[in-house]
Amino acid sequence: MKHTFFVAESPFVLLLMPLLSGIFLGVLFSFGNVLPFLLNAIFIIAFAFCILNWKYADWKIYRKAWIGGVLIHFFLFLLGIFIAEKNKEINNRNHFSKQKATSLIVTIIQEPKQTGNIVRFNTWVTHTSFNGKILASSGSLLVALKLDSLQKNNFNYGDELLIPNQYKLVDAPFNPSEFNYKLWLQHQNIYFQTFLNPNQYQLIATNRGNSIIADALLTRKKLVRKYQKYLRDPDALSVASTLILGYRADLSADVLQAYSKTGTIHVLSVSGMHVALVYLIINVLLRFLNRKRSGVLLKAFISILLIWLYALITGFSPAVCRAAVMITFVIIGKTYNRHISMLNILLVSAFVLLLYNPNFITDVGFQLSYLAVVGLIILQPIIENLLQFKHQFVRRIWSLLSVSLAAQLITFPISVFYFHQFPVYFLLSNLFIVLPSALIMYIGIAFLFVPDIPIIAKPVAFVLEKSIVGMNQGLSWIEHLPFGSWNKLWITVPEYLILYSILICVFAWLVHRKILLLQVGTVFIVLFLVSFSYKKIQAQQQDEIVFLNLRSNCGIVFKIRNEAVVLTDLKTSDKSFQYSMQPYLDSCKLTQVKLLNPNQNFANTVFSKQNKLVQFKNRLIFVADKDFEHQSFPQKIKVDAVFITQNPKIGLNQISKNLIFDRLVVASDNGDYFIKKITEEAAADGRKIIVLKRNKAFLLQSNLQN
Repeated sequence: MKHTFFVAESPFVLLLMPLLSGIFLGVLFSFGNVLPFLLNAIFIIAFAFCILNWKYADWKIYRKAWIGGVLIHFFLFLLGIFIAEKNKEINNRNHFSKQKATSLIVTIIQEPKQTGNIVRFNTWVTHTSFNGKILASSGSLLVALKLDSLQKNNFNYGDELLIPNQYKLVDAPFNPSEFNYKLWLQHQNIYFQTFLNPNQYQLIATNRGNSIIADALLTRKKLVRKYQKYLRDPDALSVASTLILGYRADLSADVLQAYSKTGTIHVLSVSGMHVALVYLIINVLLRFLNRKRSGVLLKAFISILLIWLYALITGFSPAVCRAAVMITFVIIGKTYNRHISMLNILLVSAFVLLLYNPNFITDVGFQLSYLAVVGLIILQPIIENLLQFKHQFVRRIWSLLSVSLAAQLITFPISVFYFHQFPVYFLLSNLFIVLPSALIMYIGIAFLFVPDIPIIAKPVAFVLEKSIVGMNQGLSWIEHLPFGSWNKLWITVPEYLILYSILICVFAWLVHRKILLLQVGTVFIVLFLVSFSYKKIQAQQQDEIVFLNLRSNCGIVFKIRNEAVVLTDLKTSDKSFQYSMQPYLDSCKLTQVKLLNPNQNFANTVFSKQNKLVQFKNRLIFVADKDFEHQSFPQKIKVDAVFITQNPKIGLNQISKNLIFDRLVVASDNGDYFIKKITEEAAADGRKIIVLKRNKAFLLQSNLQN
């Protein structure tokens, strides 16, 4: 069967493209200075379009129908830029960062999360206070609050706090390939953060948030407590809370890794799949209403109501709300038109959501969920019809596999771009998880409606727990199969776009069978291979020393081709290593990494460390730590750089007495007082100094003089 895509059936394909382009530009660049011009241009285009429609016959516009299309596209393009710029909270005149203040009044606008003795939550600044005057304000502020040893986390959504005006900008990433947390927060309109000690805040009111969201979060807490009461296995409890209610419980590293490496991490994020499963069961239970037109309307109303009720008990998470909006449009479309374009309905929901919040375009969950559904609508029928089977059971298995293939293929470039890995056995793992996850969803939801009576609730909880444990064990087995995951995949934006171009050419050829599509696809494949090979050759030829900013630790990477020696006081299990160092090591595609403690000695063909002296090819580095405080060498040693770590009680004079050096590199684990002192001494002596604290990592190429 040949599948053809008709734009006429999905007009929102053409309408969404200019809006997406405008929003994308508006998010990337600032248009604040031309905002009045944009608004005037939008009104002029809209007015011109209305006039042309009014005079359509008189002016014989039908002879130049393209004029209306150009105006609509230009209108949507400028509208996209405008709404993206207007959505930036920091541009508001009353944003708290533009007001002079000694204290801020903030309201907690998300459920607080506790890690150790630190509670984190996002707040909305409602007022600023200065010299007794209180002014209305706006803007999001990220708060991290330290609890004392006896204090419990009693913070809730809607609590109003009085805090000091001591926020700071969120730091940009300091190390190469490190996750850009600053940009991620900016896309959520969060530009500033603050850290508070136990005595630096005052609770002044409660229940100041949206009452619907407050009730939703309270309901979810009660439901989570019911799971906690009956589920004994901690991993089963975490998976049930996360999968069914969207409650981000603390999953063990092993379970999280099993889902991640098998390509089934989407199961742990309540999103489109989960809402779709809820809709399916609602649709089955209410099918008796299909007999009459009034029953169909009632069914649609009840279905939408129950879908949003589920969104309510999951805490109205953005992913669930997006899916609820999408399925709401599907229900309405099916109710009033039996022959609907699923793709068009999908794009209409995306259009509406982007008008509501243009920053959704930067949300990875939004991108993945919509792309996956587009893959199911367009690619899955093409893949399914590539192979024909006579046996009904085999046909059904292939149909399930084609669903997984379509979703994985269309999300492959974006998954590699963001997550740098690809699960080899995704077909097996997704086929394995389809039925168990649906079963767990239905049992888990049923359990929530079961009376809280042990004799009734315990058997249901037992089945739920064993189902989750079995699914976890199955995924763990798949994870440990040979060559289970393709890791360290780092691609650039052009390569990401080329991959999608290849996918489009291949599937277009499968539909239309035109040789030109294969030729264009081949060109894109060659471009991708050239880019990939160039990066690999460049990495092989580049030898470098990288002094990393690890905040309260030290770290130096000595890289030669695809091998590296890492000098650090961190362990691979430490979060600082995983978030600040591991991404750089992975992006270099290293095949061999030697982790070296600062007190260890080691030597190979290009690297040698003896006590505090490190030689890497033609470079000499001296590590000045606490042991250097009272040392004196018989003769001076000439080195390229002195790396100062562990906050030693030394000055520039002592360093100069023992060493001849080109520059000082001050690690981020040194105290502010010492850094200020050594910086002033270096400036007075005309010395080069690189301070890593609150600065980017310093790269020293070993085969170049710089």
